[in-house]
Amino acid sequence: MKYRSVFDIIGPVMVGPSSSHTAGAARIGLMAGKLFGRTPRTAHITFYGSFADTYRGHGTDVAIVGGIMGFDTFDLRIPQALDIAREKGIEVIFETSDLLTDHPNTARVLLEDDFGTFEIVGISIGGGTIEITELNGFPLKLTGGGPALVVLHHDRFGAIAAVTGVLANHQLNIGHMEVSRHEKGMQALMAIEIDETIPAEVIAELERLPQIERIAIFGE
Repeated sequence: MKYRSVFDIIGPVMVGPSSSHTAGAARIGLMAGKLFGRTPRTAHITFYGSFADTYRGHGTDVAIVGGIMGFDTFDLRIPQALDIAREKGIEVIFETSDLLTDHPNTARVLLEDDFGTFEIVGISIGGGTIEITELNGFPLKLTGGGPALVVLHHDRFGAIAAVTGVLANHQLNIGHMEVSRHEKGMQALMAIEIDETIPAEVIAELERLPQIERIAIFGE
């Protein structure tokens, strides 16, 4: 694991007792909420390993739900996240699993409303740092080692070229890129690690592309 700063070691500014179980969980929830892009009707959360054993005592439950609603790790509303979710009409379902996973701090988040579903699997590897290992069934390896664009898009001719063209026009260098799809012509995924911070105007330009469904930034 490569740390970018001392704050990756001592942990982030946060509400809660554990950087792994609280801050990491909040960031997994934040990623899920950003990519879902709207308030879910149902949040079905499955905890594995250590998360499954201690999620109530370490605040993992309130942290991940707070993240889904857009609360960052330091948001003072996190301890009341379950009550706030209830007020917003979000049904929260917690489940634990004894299935073996690659890391003991693993969570699966399935968000649903009348317009569709979205699923993400994340692991908390310490100090509030997370990895995203699966997104809507697409296997991933996003470590947060640098800014990354996660782009859900329609599998159409020119979609990848359009996105990379925007990045090139803004002189943003691609360090690593993954592309995948389940089926020709259906939903596809781009995960693009960038060497520099991604300006807001670049995100706005990408969101205007006709093939794009949703975009989120990971690791900033």
